[in-house]
Amino acid sequence: MASREPGSKRGGATADAKEVFVDTSGFFALLCTRDPAHAEAKRRMQAFAKARRRMVTTDGVLDETFSLLKARGMRHLCARFWAMVEGSRSLRVEWTQPARFAQAAEFFLKQIDQDYSLTDCVNFLVMQEHALMEALTTDHHFQIAGFRALLKS
Repeated sequence: MASREPGSKRGGATADAKEVFVDTSGFFALLCTRDPAHAEAKRRMQAFAKARRRMVTTDGVLDETFSLLKARGMRHLCARFWAMVEGSRSLRVEWTQPARFAQAAEFFLKQIDQDYSLTDCVNFLVMQEHALMEALTTDHHFQIAGFRALLKS
């Protein structure tokens, strides 16, 4: 990453309180009724819709979500997930272009002692770029990086 770390002050950027990041565990909780965070994820999404909050995710999260659904024996939810993503007018997907990938890889290598995945690092960079502080996730890595994980108890 450039000179700022994820979760740090966003030099001049103003946070759009109407946007929230959605991570893999957030999508999984929404799709899987047996997930312990399902009810809270559903409640949060309803509140986001009522407040007209937009959602942001990355192509890496989409990849992870498809893979997680298959790995957990929930292939039948893949088509529902894709329809949800494709049909949403309130979800924006940030794509990982070469420059963004290089910045995320640099951060990943600087933080090699952390258990962050490279996808986590891309997500943190996107959140930093868009001054987002909240993520619909159960992943504690977001908290370590200075963000608010909305599904962490």
